[in-house]
Amino acid sequence: MKDTVRAIRKPRVLLELRPAFDGYQGIPQETRLLFRGLRMLESCEVAGMLQMSHRILAKGTYDQGLFFNSAWLSPAARINRYSRVVISAAERPFATALERLLEAIARRLMSGTLTIQTLLDISSVKLWSFRGKYFEDFIWRTLFAKSLPATDFDLVTAANHQVCRAPWDTMQRAGLNSLTFRRTAKYPKLRTRGVDIFIAQTPYPGRVLRGTSLIVRYHDALPVFMPHTIPNKSVHQAIHFHALAANVRAGARFACISQATRNDLLRMFPKAEQQAVVIPNMVSHHYFNERSAAELVPGIVRSRLHEGDSAKGVDVQPKFLTLREQESFYARWLQKKPFRYLLSVASIEPRKNHARLLAAWEVLKAETDPDLKLVLVGGLGWGYALTLRSFRPWIERGQLFMLSAVPAPDLRVLYQHAAATVCPSLGEGFDFSGVEAMRSGGVVIASDIAVHREVYGDAAVYFDPYSTAELVAALKQLLYGDQAARLQEHLRSRGEEISARYLPAQILPQWDRFLSQVFTGRKAAIGEDGATPATAPVGATEEI
Repeated sequence: MKDTVRAIRKPRVLLELRPAFDGYQGIPQETRLLFRGLRMLESCEVAGMLQMSHRILAKGTYDQGLFFNSAWLSPAARINRYSRVVISAAERPFATALERLLEAIARRLMSGTLTIQTLLDISSVKLWSFRGKYFEDFIWRTLFAKSLPATDFDLVTAANHQVCRAPWDTMQRAGLNSLTFRRTAKYPKLRTRGVDIFIAQTPYPGRVLRGTSLIVRYHDALPVFMPHTIPNKSVHQAIHFHALAANVRAGARFACISQATRNDLLRMFPKAEQQAVVIPNMVSHHYFNERSAAELVPGIVRSRLHEGDSAKGVDVQPKFLTLREQESFYARWLQKKPFRYLLSVASIEPRKNHARLLAAWEVLKAETDPDLKLVLVGGLGWGYALTLRSFRPWIERGQLFMLSAVPAPDLRVLYQHAAATVCPSLGEGFDFSGVEAMRSGGVVIASDIAVHREVYGDAAVYFDPYSTAELVAALKQLLYGDQAARLQEHLRSRGEEISARYLPAQILPQWDRFLSQVFTGRKAAIGEDGATPATAPVGATEEI
């Protein structure tokens, strides 16, 4: 009877939420959308794991063991524990002098201690409980509001969470430190008791207990194949590759966001073929083709102008002596009708190829359309100094506008009324912006890289990402050619059809089947180290 009940119970899924603490686009957005989506499935119980990259979180409550079980705590003490977790996500909670001393010692010794514990397998990283009741505002505004509409509030805030106090970076360092004594990196073990499936975003610097299956949501292999385009190149490449290799050895499953990403994974680790499937990203339900007034665009641009980075002394807007001068400047350049613009949505970093877009736009303005503006949406990534320097003259002339923190409803309007959305990147794992533009009724021009061909199909015009001339030719064909209107109509029609492939209604059944396969085969596939052996098949190696 017990075996029957155990066999039919829902799998308990724990999803890493660390990326959701940061950013609007890319992996942070995918994390929020995936959590929302999995919470909609009736076939599994989904909780989130709270962990930060560099900050140590406070203890929640602990529901296992006899002496430290949360059942011994009063309601006030439990609420205080959870409240301190909330505070610790932004700053250190109040502590007595003795507590501060002990914490300082623990912080200083954490990396070394964790390395020793990992090498000797004498301990594991405890996961503490965090109950969301009474802390819904923190959960919503800190983790989910950047990507989800208010209608999803109850869905995501009603979930329970577990807290990993050890920072992600500290766990990474422990694994890299182990290379001093081993040929392959060994990472700390998470105490995942009671968790059937742990889903990590990016290669995870940790192992799981017996009885828990690890799924890595694999976004791209760019830190390995394009390490020259990432920040902190040496460390970033090392933490990605060694954590990835450890996950492969442990028999983790990989849910790759595109076939191009899966191909890169298998180029490095051919033996992982039976461990890797393709489940594309979901496009947010915020994006749909609802006609809006073009007159909204100037107001959105004005209200969402990038503020730069005052901490680093980076200013991305013109200098004004008075507020009147500032308002006169933006009224002059934003209110001029029609406000025609190219749009690109991506963080400012070398891989995104803004320099190529800027060069082509400059040619287009000089030869064909002097009134065409350039609107760039995205945060400051890394290696952006040279790019910003080339932007500056055009920003000063009111021809180029940098925006940030643009909410989805506003971004939908920008996509819809852009002359074209340009996706010029040199490398991607998926690239949300083209799909979002298609859902919003816009037209797309994309760099001719494998993942764009895969994701966008024939709903985009392509160009060589290393050729300014090809991008100029593509823009002229789409915007000013004899068949421009017909081509745009074709792209909008195909874009509506192709982008529908990435709606939650299409992607969630793939996750449902995949999680069911992993859960069903979990017992038979348990390995000695609490992970599934690399030879265990998942049942499908292509897109589910």
